Amino acid sequence: MNQQFPEIVVSADDRQVGGSHYKDMPMQPWDVMQAWMTKEQFNGFLLCSALAYIARVNTAGVAGKGGRTDIAKAAHYLEKWLQENQHA
Repeated sequence: MNQQFPEIVVSADDRQVGGSHYKDMPMQPWDVMQAWMTKEQFNGFLLCSALAYIARVNTAGVAGKGGRTDIAKAAHYLEKWLQENQHA
């Protein structure tokens, strides 16, 4: 089965879910990690970050965590993974 994914219009680098604290930095943390890590390590970081946000979806009410925002954050990391692996 050859599944097609929707074309990404805005790069994951061009936006941030849940604030602007990373976008306001001279270099986003995932850009630094990507520079320091192998491709496999960086892919693992992106997937594990998405998993961490998915794992806390049902923790709503705990210091602003959980719910739709965490699903959006997980999707953001998966979007970045898709962009980095579009030719894989």
